Amino acid sequence: MEWGVGLAGLVAGLLIAVVTAPVGVSGAVFLLPVQLSVFAVPSPSVTPTNLLYNVVAGPGALLRYRRTGALHGPLVRQLVLGTLPGVVVGAAIRVFAIPGPAVFKILVAVFLLPLGTWLIARTLLPPRSAKPPADGPSARAITGLALIVGVVGGIYGIGGGSLLGPILVGRGMPVAKVAPAALASTFATSVVGAATYAVLSLAGSGSIAPHWFLGLACGLGGLIGGYLGARLQPRLPEKSLRLLLGALAASVGAVYAVESLV
Repeated sequence: MEWGVGLAGLVAGLLIAVVTAPVGVSGAVFLLPVQLSVFAVPSPSVTPTNLLYNVVAGPGALLRYRRTGALHGPLVRQLVLGTLPGVVVGAAIRVFAIPGPAVFKILVAVFLLPLGTWLIARTLLPPRSAKPPADGPSARAITGLALIVGVVGGIYGIGGGSLLGPILVGRGMPVAKVAPAALASTFATSVVGAATYAVLSLAGSGSIAPHWFLGLACGLGGLIGGYLGARLQPRLPEKSLRLLLGALAASVGAVYAVESLV
């Protein structure tokens, strides 16, 4: 029975990562409802399990992006500088303040559904005014945004790429630049977040530690799928990547909106 769960987790991680890696999303935001609804992982254990998935799955896509030189540049440093302290704060909040997923589902639905819809509309019907600056947001704004996303990622184990990607791309930055940086930030954040939960599990009570077997199985699938997805990215035009990112954001928001109402 345990091996059947592991195989199902591997397949789920692989399929999710193939679709999400090209746009800088680790896929943990999609894995979260699968854990809750299919595998019945208890809360808050579901959060460190998601972070464990990111730790194992992340190197697949990052290895491919590193070979193409896409991990160079200041954007990676700006995102990591903000998300790392944020995830520690978020983990503490998750364990001691809000152990349930209900608030998270509502927040994700309110945030991602309109953001994804706006990104799709902006891509299909671009404004006739002047194009946004190629440089995008300032370094300080990016680091501040990453700090907030790091807190959210620490609370719910979603890494942050699903939030950072649509915002930065919506502000005019190309997907090919945002995706590697968002995945690198997600990986670094997940390593620190998983370690934080491991420490907190020693002092807290309840299901705080990750579901190791399931997290590793999903992560192995994500490792393979992430490499394949990153290899697929250069073959996709910018417009298709923006539409894919918008569709992923809107679909996650819609799913969580339905689940929050049930």
